[in-house]
Amino acid sequence: MRKCFFACLIMALLVLLTPTSIFAQPHVAMAGSGVGNIPQGTQTNATYARSVTRHNVTNVFATTQQTSCYTPEVPYGVSDGPNDGYSGETACNGASTTGEDQGPYSTQAGSNPGSPAATSMLVKGHAESDMRVDPTNPRHLIGSSKWFVSPEGYNHLLGFYESFDGGTTWSVQGHIPGYEGWTDNTDPIGAFDGFGNYYAFVLGYQFFYNNKDGSHNFTVGGSQEPNPIVPAEVVGVSIHPHGATRATSWTTTHNAHPDYIATYDSVGGEPDKQWITIDTNKLLPNGAPNPNYNMIYAMWTLFDGHSSKPYVSTARALSDGTHTDWSAPQLLPTVSSTASDTYLLPHVDPAGAVYTTVTNFPSRHSYCCATISVDKSTDGGKSWQAPQVVVQNVRIPPASYANTTFRDGIEDTFAVGNHLSAQGSYPLYVAWEDYSAGVVNTILSASYDGGVTWSVPIQVNDNASPVDEFQPNLTVAADGTVSVAFYDRRLSCPTAGTPEATGAGLALDQSNPNYSGSLPPYGASNYCINASVQFYNAALSPLGNNIRLTQHSWDPQLNAPHSDSASSPATFIGDYFGNTTSGTTNISSFVSTYDDGTNPAHRQQQVVATIAIP
Repeated sequence: MRKCFFACLIMALLVLLTPTSIFAQPHVAMAGSGVGNIPQGTQTNATYARSVTRHNVTNVFATTQQTSCYTPEVPYGVSDGPNDGYSGETACNGASTTGEDQGPYSTQAGSNPGSPAATSMLVKGHAESDMRVDPTNPRHLIGSSKWFVSPEGYNHLLGFYESFDGGTTWSVQGHIPGYEGWTDNTDPIGAFDGFGNYYAFVLGYQFFYNNKDGSHNFTVGGSQEPNPIVPAEVVGVSIHPHGATRATSWTTTHNAHPDYIATYDSVGGEPDKQWITIDTNKLLPNGAPNPNYNMIYAMWTLFDGHSSKPYVSTARALSDGTHTDWSAPQLLPTVSSTASDTYLLPHVDPAGAVYTTVTNFPSRHSYCCATISVDKSTDGGKSWQAPQVVVQNVRIPPASYANTTFRDGIEDTFAVGNHLSAQGSYPLYVAWEDYSAGVVNTILSASYDGGVTWSVPIQVNDNASPVDEFQPNLTVAADGTVSVAFYDRRLSCPTAGTPEATGAGLALDQSNPNYSGSLPPYGASNYCINASVQFYNAALSPLGNNIRLTQHSWDPQLNAPHSDSASSPATFIGDYFGNTTSGTTNISSFVSTYDDGTNPAHRQQQVVATIAIP
């Protein structure tokens, strides 16, 4: 995501208004946040720390396996180093190993003076991530993330990393082409169609750096924009065809221009928070052909300065890696008549119904509390049923977390099950962040009747002492097992003089306006980050305790992108990260700045963790 729109400023109680059910025995839920309702019970930090070894979790640093370079539309020369390891932009000088086109690019041909950069630049960071498995080949994986040439300036394109051996090696990498003529393109999210073609859903937008403090200026107009020949902001796709094996193998145009879904070229039209899914169910459960097979559902939010409105557009994927024309954007129904709605997370059930969560923030002045609801379409996105409320009055996290400077991410996550419940519906699962206890906890609920009622909320994280547990990411395995991955701060940072502290690069962390303790943060609590996963059966009975996915704790302050300006304290690790399954394996992708021997500059890299599904 490119901007932080929601800050929690007012205290509120969390009250659930909707009756709920569990898989086989429906009952009415009691009011409450779910905080403290931990079915598996808590575990000690020492037990949690050892779980990564006990469960044979593997970690692979994916984005250190190749070196990428591209020519940014707008150069930015500020360096915040040496604190936190920053080093500004660096010319590529032949360092790239990806074989990608380093530019300049066709979409940069009409740029104003000063753009694009005079040379290609070295990619120095990889924040935020998504991970997808090819339905035609379970060992073919594509991850995507933000590809930063300047973390200080938030100067990035989208990039991808591809594996053909189940995630051990990532031999094909590079920036995702087609939208280099915009200052940034952003929000990594993709989907495979039923033929094995991969669709990257891209948000491109323009800004420049000539504000006095170096912050981003989004002024619209030909003389102001870095590149007046392209729209100010767009949502569109690039397609990596089935069988492609090169970084440059992408289809980026449709109808003789970039593959736009929607364009916005005036003040008050800011698309953001886009998401995509494709119906890959060739047959319905009764064996009949699925009329919505290979239907693409592209969703995004349009911010106009006063409200935010959710939209959907559809097309049908074709076997040759092309698609039909995109439908006109359609406004989705919401509980608030589109007052302040966002976070669209579409998923398709085995019967071809498509669902998405919609999260509403009712007061644009306070942004205290959220309502999460679910929309549904059974006719390929032509019409949508009125939303079903999941939960109301969710106390959302503050704009940035305690002790560190990285900002909050997406409030919730959503997944659809694949085995019918006793009520005759496919399960729906929603997890969200809850700040009612003064730290962030991850909460989970399910519906087994199509979203009409929801189960008593439970707390996913099982740490004994209160710390932040945030950015939940849901997925459902083929056997119905539910997986919730999340970022975890229960383990203190490594202590001084240890190999773990050296590997974490803590000595570089010497200036932090949000931390009152001594720096470097040796032994600091609620500071360094791990990733965790919790498994459940379809009825949300826990399968063991939280499992640590990271082999090493990492420091979120190191080389963290500045989303506002190089001088602003606000930084970024991502608004979400990847979590998916392939057969009996759970696969997660997340940020780490740890040096495993391949990351000596302690840059944000993408780590891929695998674990056997219980």
